Amino acid sequence: MRHVLDWVVAVMRALGAPGVGVATAVESVFPPVPSEVVLPLAGYTASQGHYGMIPAIVAATAGSLAGAYVLYYLGAAWGRDRICAAADRVPLLHARDVERAIGWFRRHGPAAVLLGRMVPGIRSLISIPAGIDRMPIWSFSIYTVAGSSVWNSALIVAGYELGAQWHHVEGYVGTVSNVIYIGLGLLVIGFVLRRLRRRAQGSSGE
Repeated sequence: MRHVLDWVVAVMRALGAPGVGVATAVESVFPPVPSEVVLPLAGYTASQGHYGMIPAIVAATAGSLAGAYVLYYLGAAWGRDRICAAADRVPLLHARDVERAIGWFRRHGPAAVLLGRMVPGIRSLISIPAGIDRMPIWSFSIYTVAGSSVWNSALIVAGYELGAQWHHVEGYVGTVSNVIYIGLGLLVIGFVLRRLRRRAQGSSGE
């Protein structure tokens, strides 16, 4: 892991914000490289003045989408059995991890891509079942960008604010996920209530 961190820092400092995108794309394709480390480190590097926080978030989201496309098309081309067989040959990855992502996608449908981008252990792999099931690429892209932007923003901002203590973010990833879920849940409830209120007002005006 030390070598990975050294490489991530070198890329970010050499390329600036685009380096964050490169690191995030690699993290998306190779799940053993955790976003819980890469993103807070990107935030810390931004706090040192190597690039801005907003460009870092934009670059990270673009990198997440690029990496997601790789796994999506890999899933579409190889299918479930071949992907699972290959997973057992990847360090720190197992077929059961892919099966877990497939089960998550089958339970939640397309929304699994949005939610899955904020679940450690699922966020990268969720692109594979989307590809296997040939989820429409436009909706896959929208859900991936939406979920990735929320997750990337939360971890990059945390790393930025914590500065040299950025490594503590990894220990609170579960809490970060819960906060994001609660926030999304409140947004959904608010949206539904507004729709119901408008419908009620429309009915009373007839």
